[in-house]
Order: sequence, then structure tokens, then C-alpha cells
Amino acid sequence: MSAHCMLTGAQPGFGNRISRSHRRTSRRFDPNIQSRRYWLLGENRHVRLRLSTKGIRTVDAIGVEAAVTRIRARGVRV
Repeated sequence: MSAHCMLTGAQPGFGNRISRSHRRTSRRFDPNIQSRRYWLLGENRHVRLRLSTKGIRTVDAIGVEAAVTRIRARGVRV
């Protein structure tokens, strides 16, 4: 599974791990992705969304219907 948020579009960042001797090796900063199930009243069914923690807070603020509309506007299938 890819570490992408369906709502905010958060994706991994890349950087370097720096050792004590200052050697650099590649590393990845993954967003905190959680899988949540929401009841979508308009379609009378549950939807499972893979959201970052910021995306979960956004759904709590704007509601599930508006969040699903934004996700579909980004071209992601729900």
C-alpha cells in the first residue's frame, strides 16, 4: 500500500539519515496514514478511506459528504 492520503494528498518525503561520522544514507519520512470507515448517508453505504491524521481532522470539521466530494474532485475512486 502506498503511503498517500486520499483527502490531503500527503505523500512520503525523502531526506538523509546522518550518522555520527556524518555519512549520509537515504531515508523516507512517511505520513501517518490511518484506515477509517465512515457511513456515507447519501449513498447509504460505508466507505473506507486511507487518511492522514490531518485528513481525519478535516473530515471531522467539514463532514464526510464534503470530504468524499473533495476526494472525488481529485480523481480518486471511493
